[in-house]
Amino acid sequence: MKSTRPGLPTRLLQRAVEVEPTEVRALLLSCAYYFFILSSYYILRPIRDEVAVASGVRSLPFLFTGTLILMLLAHPPFAALVARLPRKRFIAYTYRFFMANLLVFFVLLKLAPESSNIWIGRAFFWWVSVFNLFVVSIFWAFTADIFSSAQGKRLFGFIALGGTLGAIVGSATTASLAELFGPVHLILISIVLLELAVQSVLRLAGSVRPQGPLPEVAGPTVAGLSEAERRGATMREAEPAAEEPIGGGTLSGITAVFRSPYLLGICAYMMLYTIAATFLYFQQTDIIGRYIEDRAVRTAFLARIDLAVNVLAAFTQAFLTGRLVKWLGVALTLSLLPALCVFGFAGLGFWPVMSVFVVFQTLRRAGNYAVARPTREVLYTVVSREDKYKAKNFIDTFVYRGGDQVGAWSYGLLLWMGLSMSAMAFVAVPISALWLIVGFWLGRKHERFAGGRARGKVSAEPAPAIS
Repeated sequence: MKSTRPGLPTRLLQRAVEVEPTEVRALLLSCAYYFFILSSYYILRPIRDEVAVASGVRSLPFLFTGTLILMLLAHPPFAALVARLPRKRFIAYTYRFFMANLLVFFVLLKLAPESSNIWIGRAFFWWVSVFNLFVVSIFWAFTADIFSSAQGKRLFGFIALGGTLGAIVGSATTASLAELFGPVHLILISIVLLELAVQSVLRLAGSVRPQGPLPEVAGPTVAGLSEAERRGATMREAEPAAEEPIGGGTLSGITAVFRSPYLLGICAYMMLYTIAATFLYFQQTDIIGRYIEDRAVRTAFLARIDLAVNVLAAFTQAFLTGRLVKWLGVALTLSLLPALCVFGFAGLGFWPVMSVFVVFQTLRRAGNYAVARPTREVLYTVVSREDKYKAKNFIDTFVYRGGDQVGAWSYGLLLWMGLSMSAMAFVAVPISALWLIVGFWLGRKHERFAGGRARGKVSAEPAPAIS
């Protein structure tokens, strides 16, 4: 009789994550996909940030506003691609469009006269800021499309580890090669990594076979829900097969957000997260500027924080995230990061010193990468496929950058009013508390929707069929 015991590589992987043998290929391809995306972005990120430094701090509001406008303009053509093309094709087309843009920037930065570099640099800043959110949003939308809610709770934390490792590799590549070859030439490496991401997603899409529509959920599990929420609580017979065009209108993702309290809740969660993060970013600038005067020392200090964040996030993603979601559930896990921010901002309000800031910022960023982000993506596993790609993209891009704007403008207004740094920290406490409440409510909604799906089937959500 042939043994059904998994092979050694699978058994070793199962020590870190609760993965079934039939899920291993999809899990590893997802990790590779995210690795290539973030390594590509983290090569470009220092080049973008240097543009911001060269433009000066007074130009930052202009750069942020330009990014927000570009986000809004980019969503309709992307939604049109989603409506008309199978997912493999629109993902490949989108990424290769960004690759073509990178080639154009490479040529311009190499050949354009010095006098025009400042505007090319600003255009590059806007483009990279849009590129980052789009490619990551597409990745998580695709991941939420091929994995069920139950699988996402177990696997998304480990998948996020691929992105963390990619961020480390991309940052190290730029740090080690920028002075040797020049930053502009690193754009070519970023293009190659994006193509590897495309190859990963093509193989990943081919390894998962559609499971077919789920039966309509009846009874009290969906009673009283709006029609937009009901789409997320159940899989309709009309839901397109995995590699058929999703259909719908160009602006249907935006209208879906405003029809659904669940999607609006995700918007609120995202907005409050970015406002809190912007407040802490401004406080980082204030504290480090007061304590460390030498620019080289500041750079090294910030790099050490980045290293601590990535190491802590990688360890948590590899061994703890999936188990935390399983033990605590989505509602409590989504509440962890805002709860940390309530205590962290209160601590900064009472003790606005470097040590408190470093501990808070390190735990907050690592907690976001390792726990909050993967759990937030689980929320999308119960919405319709159209909303996974269209509504999610609108939330991850325009709403995200909108939160940046609200946070920056609010902080500037409070500074103009003469509030101290301690007072600013205390202002962020109720914002974080509201964020916590929204996160808990969203988690309970998700569990209700996922439970409704499960009751509509004979058994719990199955693993994807791997070919």
